[in-house]
Amino acid sequence: MTRMSSRAAAVAAAAFLVLAAACPLLASAQPAPGMPPPSPAANNSRLEKAYVALQALKRAITDDPKKLTKNWCGPDVCSYFGVFCAPAPDDPCQRTVASVDLNHGDLAGTLPEELGLLSDLAVFHLNSNRFSGSLPDSLRSLHLLHEIDVSNNQLSGPFPPQLLCLPNVQYVDIRFNNFCGEVPAAIFDKKVDALFINNNHFEFTLPDSFTNSTASVIVLANLQRVSGCLPSSIGDMAATLNELILLNSGISSCIPPEIGKLDKLTVLDLSFNSIAGTLPDTIGNMRALEQLDVAHNRLAGEIPESVCGLPHLKNFTYSYNFFCGEPHRCLEVPRVDDRQNCIAGRPDQRPGEECISFLHQPRVRCDAHGCIAPPSSPPPPPPMHAPPPPVY
Repeated sequence: MTRMSSRAAAVAAAAFLVLAAACPLLASAQPAPGMPPPSPAANNSRLEKAYVALQALKRAITDDPKKLTKNWCGPDVCSYFGVFCAPAPDDPCQRTVASVDLNHGDLAGTLPEELGLLSDLAVFHLNSNRFSGSLPDSLRSLHLLHEIDVSNNQLSGPFPPQLLCLPNVQYVDIRFNNFCGEVPAAIFDKKVDALFINNNHFEFTLPDSFTNSTASVIVLANLQRVSGCLPSSIGDMAATLNELILLNSGISSCIPPEIGKLDKLTVLDLSFNSIAGTLPDTIGNMRALEQLDVAHNRLAGEIPESVCGLPHLKNFTYSYNFFCGEPHRCLEVPRVDDRQNCIAGRPDQRPGEECISFLHQPRVRCDAHGCIAPPSSPPPPPPMHAPPPPVY
């Protein structure tokens, strides 16, 4: 094993074990007890292809201030910094490149198509560098890829469709880049465990497939604009969802009462959006909730006491809304922020005339889909001289 993060090495090894367990042919191909490990010096066709791929990556790097690729010379790719080799899952007698981890390298350059030659790669970590351009199309051939993290770079172009072609990917992190355009609805149908697409320039409508996601963590924060509503089917995500962060995404919606079914959720952040209506008291059923942030929206009414009574709630932020009341119990939450509301007797609230003006606006109605319904119009007056009913 070369020098690299122990987590990446562990993930790569675990991913190979999972893949082997999922396929009886691979599991039966594991070495018998007492069989010697493959020779580290023996190159094979897999390592020869890896040599081509890694040398292409080295050539595509235009700045390496930390000299991470200084020892990327010669055919022994398993000795390269940031490269981890392991027995191939389908042939334990052959070594193969299982992981590339160059996180926090401050590397500049582009990503070459030759990376698709790393056909056994399980972990690909390049976060916190200065790579630009797009992800190579050849990444779609990395069928064993378990984790891809290219966050905090300067990558651009549309949402990488290659990610939809990776059958075993569990961790997708493309945040803090310059990707733009639509986010395909199919990404929410993939059986990923974590999805980070925040801090890009995506503009898309929250699709019906959003609640099909089995991810434990979904972060769609700081995007150009996410239209659509929080659907009433959001409760369907209860089995797996632990963190949902949608802050500053331009969502205009109500909070459906079905959100209370998310009893495993620990973090819910809906702040800096255009969410209106009231805070559902069903949030009081989310017994695992630790952090709740609905600040900088257009919520009104009373804070439900059931929310402030959640047993694990440590941080409750509902500032910059139009709430008019809060139970005293809310002030017992370890960290609470109720500034700039319309709560009588509390400091740092909105001016009275601003609260009165808000109260005189048409009351927000939420439809069955979680969307803000248009204001209802009064029924038209009956005609002055209604014609007589027809006679049959």
